Amino acid sequence: QVQLVESGGGLVQPGGSLRLSCAVTGSIFSVNAMGWYRQAPGKQRELVADITSGGSTNYADSVKGRFTISRDNAKNTVYLQMNSLKPEDTAVYYCNFPSVIDNSGGEYDYWGQGTQVTVSS
Repeated sequence: QVQLVESGGGLVQPGGSLRLSCAVTGSIFSVNAMGWYRQAPGKQRELVADITSGGSTNYADSVKGRFTISRDNAKNTVYLQMNSLKPEDTAVYYCNFPSVIDNSGGEYDYWGQGTQVTVSS
């Protein structure tokens, strides 16, 4: 059985920082790409950043230079360091593991439960 544990959201003032983390645990053989998405009220879910198994990263233009995605392969964990936060970053943030291979050889797409990030003074 596979579980995801997502944490790190909260309320922060503009210009502040937050770090999100998300771990996938259980009977896992391998985890390929990892990513973070967000969804603001009334808007579609959008990609924030993703990272391949080899460490190559990709960012939405709106967060380039402010957010950093990283991963710990030993812990099957993905992180999102968010600096210089703006009110428009306010959203529910979801982690995503689109290709998790379990010990039975099955491949699955997993999503975190979402964590609220609110940027406000």
